[in-house]
Amino acid sequence: MKLSIIVPVLNEAAGIVAALQALAPLRFHGHEVIVVDGGSADGTASLAAALADRVVRAPRGRARQMNAGAAIAQGDAFLFLHADTRLPAQAEQLLLDALSRRSWGRFDARIEGRSPLLGIVAFCMNWRSRATGIATGDQAIFVRRKAFAGVGGFPDIPLMEDVEMSARLKRTSAPACLRARVVTSGRRWERLGVLRAIVLMWRLRFAYFLGARPEDLARRYANGV
Repeated sequence: MKLSIIVPVLNEAAGIVAALQALAPLRFHGHEVIVVDGGSADGTASLAAALADRVVRAPRGRARQMNAGAAIAQGDAFLFLHADTRLPAQAEQLLLDALSRRSWGRFDARIEGRSPLLGIVAFCMNWRSRATGIATGDQAIFVRRKAFAGVGGFPDIPLMEDVEMSARLKRTSAPACLRARVVTSGRRWERLGVLRAIVLMWRLRFAYFLGARPEDLARRYANGV
């Protein structure tokens, strides 16, 4: 099974080289890495060019960028990986084993940063995901090509695209919930303040559950309210 690792980026020059170098063993084993740039102004795309199989541009927005990557991918399955997230050891075998049993899944996550509260955030994220079958992008969602096409890919919304797609996938099959952990940056939480970020994300998720428009939620997320 060939994997297509799809990395949406926007102004990730500071970390994109290290992120893609970490994926070199997967490329060596015949899997492909596709970087989808949403209009970076810091040279991210140029830095990525020598370290990925394809670097393409797409309209800004994580859902649009990931869908654009999937549209040109050659793999039998897709792994959607944030630029600030690192895969665990043996990720390749873990993914292939999981996809031999299930049509989609995700990893547990560990959030890296200064605040000890980030450990609690990650614990709650992993527990909630395992209890509900809903995954977030920070957990590195992976999915077979056919299953991805069957739900229409990521919905074209500016926020909660990962939650909505995993909810659709969940209706077709339960996810593979891998206990191996990806390591993701805590920069978003720490930039806003961890406690404030926790409250904000729970409020946004609850509002989405009640039917709030993703466009309104995206504005609230951008403004931290």
